[in-house]
Amino acid sequence: MLSYVLRRLAIAVPTLLLLIILSFLLMHAAPGGPFTQEHELPPAVLDNLNAKYGLDQPLWQQMASYVWGIVAHFDFGPSFVYKDRTVNEIIAQGFPVTLTYGLLAFMVAALAGIALGVIAAVKHNSWLDYLAVGISIGAQVLPNFVMAPILILVFTLWLGWLPGGGWEGGQWQYLIMPVIALSTSFLASIARITRSSMLEVLNANHIRTARAKGLPERQVILRHALKPALLPVISYLGPTFVVMITGSVVVDVIFSTGGIGKAFVDSALNRDYAVMLGVTILVGALTILFNLIVDILYAWIDPKIRL
Repeated sequence: MLSYVLRRLAIAVPTLLLLIILSFLLMHAAPGGPFTQEHELPPAVLDNLNAKYGLDQPLWQQMASYVWGIVAHFDFGPSFVYKDRTVNEIIAQGFPVTLTYGLLAFMVAALAGIALGVIAAVKHNSWLDYLAVGISIGAQVLPNFVMAPILILVFTLWLGWLPGGGWEGGQWQYLIMPVIALSTSFLASIARITRSSMLEVLNANHIRTARAKGLPERQVILRHALKPALLPVISYLGPTFVVMITGSVVVDVIFSTGGIGKAFVDSALNRDYAVMLGVTILVGALTILFNLIVDILYAWIDPKIRL
C-alpha cells in the first residue's frame, strides 16, 4: 500500500508543477494586461508599473521567479489591482468562508445522497424507491442559480425566517441557505450513482451467498454490499468536494458571502492576473490532492487496484 501511495505522489508533484507553468504561460498569452484598462496610461507610467511588478523581464525569468516564490515560500505575489493587498491575503480572506459552507454542503450532499441511493436500491420498485428517485430528480432540475433565489423568496421575503445574505462570521442562520443551494444538485447526482451501483452489487453472487447463509439483511447491506457499491460514488466525490469547497460564484454573489468564487470572477473582470493565477493553482492543487485521496481509498476498498 505504501509503494502505491508513493507512486501516486510521484505523479502528483510533477503534475502540479506542470499546472503552474501552463497556467502562467496561458495567462501571459492572453491579450491585454492588468494595466491596459479603459483609460490608456502614459507610456512612462506604464513602464514604471511593469518594472515594479517585474513584467518588463523576459517571460522565462518571470516564470522562474513565480514558480520559485510558490515552491519556496508559497507566495503568489502582489495583486495588480488592489495595491495594498497580496494574493495570499485575498485567498486567506475568501477561502475560509468558502471552505466552511462548502464543507457543510458536501457533508449534506454525501450523507443524504448515499442514504437516498441505498434506500432506493434496497426498496427497489417500492414507494420508497419512487420517492427517493423523485427527490433526486427534483433536486437535479433545480441547480444553485435557480435554488438560491427560490430560497431567498421563500425563507426571507415570505416567511422572514432567515437573512437573505451576508456572512457575519459564519453564524448558523447565514449558513443554511448557501448550504442548501450548493448541495441539492450534487445530492441528486450522488443518490443516482449510489442507487445504480447498489442495484448492481445486490445482484452479485457474493450477496446471494451471504443471504443463503442466513445473514441478517442489515448485515448483508452494510458489510457486504455497501463497500463495493461506494467505488463509483467515491470517484465522483473527489472532484465534487473540490468544486464545493472552492466555492460557487452563484452562491457568493447571490448570498454575498464574500467567498473566493466572487474574488475569482472579479479578478477576471479586472484583469488581475495574479489573483486569477493564485485561485487557479489553488483549485488545481486541491483537485490533485483529493484525486490522490480518492485513488488511495479505491486501493483500500478494492485491493486489486494496487496491482
